[in-house]
Amino acid sequence: MKIGIVWLPNVWKSTLFNALTKNYSADAQNFPFCTIEPNVWIVNVNDERLELIRSAVNWQVIVPANCEFIDIAWIVKWASAWEWLWNKFLANIREADAILQVVRIFEDSDIIHVHWKVDPKSDIEVINAELILADIETVTKRIWSDTRKARNDKDIAFAVDVYNKVLEELNKWVLVTNMKLSVEELLVIKDLHLLTNKEFVYTCNVSEDMMDTSEDELKKILWLDNTKNRVVPICAKLESDMIEMTNEEKKEFLNEMWLKSTGLDDLIKTSYDALGLMYYFTAWEKEVRAWTIYKWDTAPKAAWVIHSDFEKWFIKADVVNWKDLVEFGGWSKARENAKVSLQWKDYVVKDGDIMLFKFSN
Repeated sequence: MKIGIVWLPNVWKSTLFNALTKNYSADAQNFPFCTIEPNVWIVNVNDERLELIRSAVNWQVIVPANCEFIDIAWIVKWASAWEWLWNKFLANIREADAILQVVRIFEDSDIIHVHWKVDPKSDIEVINAELILADIETVTKRIWSDTRKARNDKDIAFAVDVYNKVLEELNKWVLVTNMKLSVEELLVIKDLHLLTNKEFVYTCNVSEDMMDTSEDELKKILWLDNTKNRVVPICAKLESDMIEMTNEEKKEFLNEMWLKSTGLDDLIKTSYDALGLMYYFTAWEKEVRAWTIYKWDTAPKAAWVIHSDFEKWFIKADVVNWKDLVEFGGWSKARENAKVSLQWKDYVVKDGDIMLFKFSN
């Protein structure tokens, strides 16, 4: 999973990224445009189930799921006019599966805002406008290249009609994700890799006393009317303060703040959910590992994540829910208590399944 972090300068984006990666590599100075080159880091997904499973099977190694965060270069109004830098930005953001837009909604006279005022609704409009302009250019180029070919090819002619429909909506400042497109039309534009066709997750950088703000309230602040978009509150300063803490210290600190989990953990889980992702576990060969898959994946597809040939060789899988394995203390006791089921190729994997695959070649 690749998440591209974008937004205007001085929303504490780099500070948030430092906390997210538990690393101080991003330059978080208090002035606009301090982030020019993107930082890319692989971040482990924190899940307490891994340690519980490891204890149950008495093995040593834990390998968590992970995701890639790309701290992309600055963006401001009319960024597309800076062609050389804009092209670098587009190259980085097209690699991302989802776009994380960091929005500042707290006031702080010591932190300079690039537009000299804190206005999250306006900030969202600026970044979306720049992404739409990039998509307009992409679609227009495809229309020019395919219009002549469409005269003798019905499929290309249909595609050109779809491109024109999308272009018309983009010119009205409508994001592709908000357009009413059929499944067939979405397949036509898939290879264009349009930026506004990606999943958007919004992170509201809030003050400490706003951490309990509900998602619905945050959407009202941002003027978001698309129910698909997910919004997560994070206090970048709070997350930064926890970087050097041990897990026990962090739990105690969160309890004092009346919080169940860190904003960063919530962000990663929300990003997974927005992309329709989850993970299952394997607990064999002396390691406990989490594997990222889509929520609708069948057992052979889950096996493919481990090795591409495993999907072809798949026969069946032993499956146990992680709670049952932990409760009964391992595979043997779980089998004795009829908690392990035998599943075949049509089995749809569930979040928290622990799987042991059987293959032939």
